Amino acid sequence: MLALACAAVFLTALPDGDDEESGPACAATTVRSATADARLTGAFGSYGDDGARTDDWTGGDGTHSVRLPGGRVLWLFSDTFLGRVNPPPNPQGQPHAWRDGSAPMVRNSGVVMDRSGSLERTLRTPLFADPAPGQWRWPVAAKVEPRLPGGDEDVLRVLLWTRATGTGPWIYGVPAATEVATLSLPDLRVEGITQISDQRGVPDPARRVLYGTTTVDEGEWTYVFGGTDAQANARPTSHAYVARVPRGGLADPAAWEYWNGSGFSRTGEPRPVLGNGDRKGVGSAFTVVRTGGTYVLLTMAAGAEGLAQVTSYWSCSPTGPWHGPARAFAPPLPKDTADGPSGTAAAAPYNPQAHPAVSGPGCLVVSYDVNWLDPTATNAQAHINRNVELYRPRFVSLRFAREG
Repeated sequence: MLALACAAVFLTALPDGDDEESGPACAATTVRSATADARLTGAFGSYGDDGARTDDWTGGDGTHSVRLPGGRVLWLFSDTFLGRVNPPPNPQGQPHAWRDGSAPMVRNSGVVMDRSGSLERTLRTPLFADPAPGQWRWPVAAKVEPRLPGGDEDVLRVLLWTRATGTGPWIYGVPAATEVATLSLPDLRVEGITQISDQRGVPDPARRVLYGTTTVDEGEWTYVFGGTDAQANARPTSHAYVARVPRGGLADPAAWEYWNGSGFSRTGEPRPVLGNGDRKGVGSAFTVVRTGGTYVLLTMAAGAEGLAQVTSYWSCSPTGPWHGPARAFAPPLPKDTADGPSGTAAAAPYNPQAHPAVSGPGCLVVSYDVNWLDPTATNAQAHINRNVELYRPRFVSLRFAREG
């Protein structure tokens, strides 16, 4: 059985052990400590290195997870490498396991963890087919909910970001739309995909809002957070947005309501809840959890620290005001990857994501992804093939501190 740093697998609790509905009132909350979770990091390393099959996961980013009925956990990834991993040394003589440059890559994947905490299998890839040539789908947050509000049949909803081929600063794709996939349970068969918000009519791609980086339930509502992607502009940070949906309504576009600055509405222009284009803001992917009566948001830091530090904000409401940023933790990188040949940072962490499905009382498991910094995608891919540790999730266990 896989023993996690903060608790046994599949104990579901809020990060500070409080009941979500009857916990203490909202209070200023920051990260008290962060401990590397070598066991969970190592589990994905061992699974990716296993050469028994060549059609399963050997590395991926965009890490999200959801607990399924019966105790399994589904791990969802965006761009994913398959193929075979070779033992060290690599062709450059370095002591790293490596992947051949011809290894296939798919745009998304799903890996099932069994009830004991063992990574069991990779679902057929890609799990979500491309919507059209030059477009693809990245899975983000997922949750089990009734097929219809108030119904007694559960399904799995997976939020998807549709992106399209881009140039210049958009080497990882241009934001296009938010979709929701419905998967049957327990067999995880994709039944259909519904478009929620088409952003292709927004002329500036950096102002397009994609929803689903994280969700939080409160009362009868599911709050769905999203954001812009400011990489193409001089603005160093993106803006966070929030929508809400009645529980069971994620796949119904008419059920979505968007924060407009004073309330939730199905029409009108959404307004951000966090981000000023300078010191305050989020990365293009971030995560939110509710601990007691407080919402805590974790994101890569703004400005120059954004490639080395995760910061936190707290709020008494999904719509803010959000207080912060406060330094949360510095994500550890794999050995021998912190510096490039010139001595400048070459490997960088990104996309912190909370995983309540494998957290336990008093702490929260958070993953982050690691990639190689290079403006040319083929160069970055060559580096992560030379050292397969680079393009895999890494995990930490966080504990929070409350004031008052």
